[in-house]
Amino acid sequence: MRLFSLVFLLVPLFTFSQNPVSESFQKDSLIIIKSNTSKGFNNSYVLFIPKGTLKNKLTYLLVEPNNTGKTSDSLMIHKKSAIALASISSVGNNISTNLKIPLLVPIFPRPNSKPLVYTHALDRDVIFETDEKLERLDLQLIAMIKNAQDVLNDCGILIYDKFFMNGFSASATFTNRFLFIHPEKVKAAAMGGLNGELMLPFKKYKNKEFNYPLGINDFKKIFNKESNLNRLKEIPQYIYMGLEDQNDAVQFDDAYNNIERNTINSTLGNNVQERWINCQNIYKKENISVQFKTYDKVGHWTTSTINLNVSKFFLKQLQK
Repeated sequence: MRLFSLVFLLVPLFTFSQNPVSESFQKDSLIIIKSNTSKGFNNSYVLFIPKGTLKNKLTYLLVEPNNTGKTSDSLMIHKKSAIALASISSVGNNISTNLKIPLLVPIFPRPNSKPLVYTHALDRDVIFETDEKLERLDLQLIAMIKNAQDVLNDCGILIYDKFFMNGFSASATFTNRFLFIHPEKVKAAAMGGLNGELMLPFKKYKNKEFNYPLGINDFKKIFNKESNLNRLKEIPQYIYMGLEDQNDAVQFDDAYNNIERNTINSTLGNNVQERWINCQNIYKKENISVQFKTYDKVGHWTTSTINLNVSKFFLKQLQK
């Protein structure tokens, strides 16, 4: 396990802004930004700035939604998980460290008291939530990113308006759905371990209505805007699965309701690998700009090879 020299700070960030002499960060730094309702985010978030991040040069912010992997009414559980994701245990941290770009990880709760509200996957229940902490997490994330631009600017790091997104498992599902809702915000995205199921650019498929989060049938009604499929199709994406991955969230109530589950099973397939093949074919036919990759002898996990390939993908986007 790599060791990090981490600096835990709360805004305001006087430490970083007072000494602009250095041209790059000399050590890995972790910043906890407290929730700020007046600025549009009701939850805190984490910023990781890797050693070697250049100052006074435009770069991209990498965003990886948090994924605790379980429900808990303790916000500290989700905070610890988000910090670990940002600083140690994630594909996102590897990308951030390899490319010397900052990483943002939100600290979104996933309450045990509301087990069907799968916040970390941005499911349908989340979109209709009215609880202050849980409502419109996609908009809260955008507000965090806007705030992070100001925070990083104070640190001497200049950030483009568009950003990179990365995710694995539930956070990949969050990312996939976020791209459909806000395609104009994202420069490029990588996702892995999505249960073989991707959101489709259809209102109907095989005579079945595909409502959010399966498709865009009720998109305008929910989000009060038309889906921008043209922009979505232009976003460079790297989507991958392990050939032995059988992690199937589709069959569980916290991820999908009965209507959604029956729709997926009857149209895309009732097992992960069958859906994975069908979704690939659909995305290719619809000319969505995705590089698909299936990894042999890999289940529902990532490897050093995956980390390297995803970093290479983002490096190409960074150089464009």
